[in-house]
Amino acid sequence: MKVYLDNNATTPVDPAVLKSMLPYFTEKFGNAASRNHSFGWEAEEAVEDTRKIIANELNAKTREIVFTSGATEALNLAIKGFCERNAELGNHIITQVIEHKAVLDTCKEMERRGWEVTYLPINKDGSVNPDDVASSIKKGTILVAIMHANNEIGVLNPISEIGEICKNRNVAFLVDAAQSFAKLPIDVQASNIDMLAASGHKMYGPKGIGFLYVRQRNPRINLKSQIDGGGHERGMRSGTLPVPLIVGLGRAIEICSKNRSEENRRLQQLRDKLLDGVLDVLPDTVVNGSMEHRLPNNINFSFPYVEGEALLMKLEGIACSSGSACTSATLEPSYVMKALGHSEELAHSSIRIGLGRFNTESDVELAIQEIVKAVISLREKSPLWRMMKKHEIS
Repeated sequence: MKVYLDNNATTPVDPAVLKSMLPYFTEKFGNAASRNHSFGWEAEEAVEDTRKIIANELNAKTREIVFTSGATEALNLAIKGFCERNAELGNHIITQVIEHKAVLDTCKEMERRGWEVTYLPINKDGSVNPDDVASSIKKGTILVAIMHANNEIGVLNPISEIGEICKNRNVAFLVDAAQSFAKLPIDVQASNIDMLAASGHKMYGPKGIGFLYVRQRNPRINLKSQIDGGGHERGMRSGTLPVPLIVGLGRAIEICSKNRSEENRRLQQLRDKLLDGVLDVLPDTVVNGSMEHRLPNNINFSFPYVEGEALLMKLEGIACSSGSACTSATLEPSYVMKALGHSEELAHSSIRIGLGRFNTESDVELAIQEIVKAVISLREKSPLWRMMKKHEIS
């Protein structure tokens, strides 16, 4: 069985989370929208408890939390719903070139509908420059969508600076926090965030559940619903709420929040051990993205003269990825790597390691051993590598 090192793609459900969910599949199975009996009241109470947990984590109000099937749906609701409801204010959106596809593809759809979208470049460290955001805002700009942490390289964006710019220019600010929510502290008031999306399965909770924070005061954000049929979630997202998943989401957030400092310290130590172990043997390895402003569990390597897919096939003992799980079906090199300025060859040679709660030092030691062994083996078969080494010797 492989050691799982792809926790930026998804995480296993924590046993404590699963335990909290189980009663809501059996004896506590009521519909949270059923207001006429105790089964419905019990389910509604469980839903509202999780809503409070999310609101407290964000320094928000419970009425500002809308449950969705995950961050992808939440981001679609935020972008399409906000633009459709506020089209009279303008038709210009600002985002960046290495957003998750849930934002990029939704913005492409808005372009097909006649909206103008500005895709900001990134700095060499993989972050967005707040000055670029400020200079791109113009008459007709109504929305800025910038992620907190990148899903491939783990780089953190200066969302508080960007939020202040948006607040001062009366532009709504949307943050994709799928990789960071509950793992890092986020205060939507201090950072002037108007909408924020996250998913349960990135934080040791269940798949199929997420939420969208929608500011209701100073300013009030209005959205056009994208799913009709009952007017649930204050009219923003109809559909029977999946109570067991919502309960699991709440428990997952509680665990992440309670253990955040200790867990992040441990994950960073494991990540640094992995980084040092690889660089000690393969010093020409390229580390992608800022190491200063980065998720503590993420590392992304590029190995010159090595093809990434061949490398992944060689890594028989560990499970990692060559990029985002949402784009792994394509043979194209990662758009994130290309945005960093890498050649197509170097972009193809990248792998992402995402450490998690249940990884150990022995997992990291195995990863170092497997990566080093695989890279050396593949380079020995590379004509370009042999030519380069021959040139060095001569």
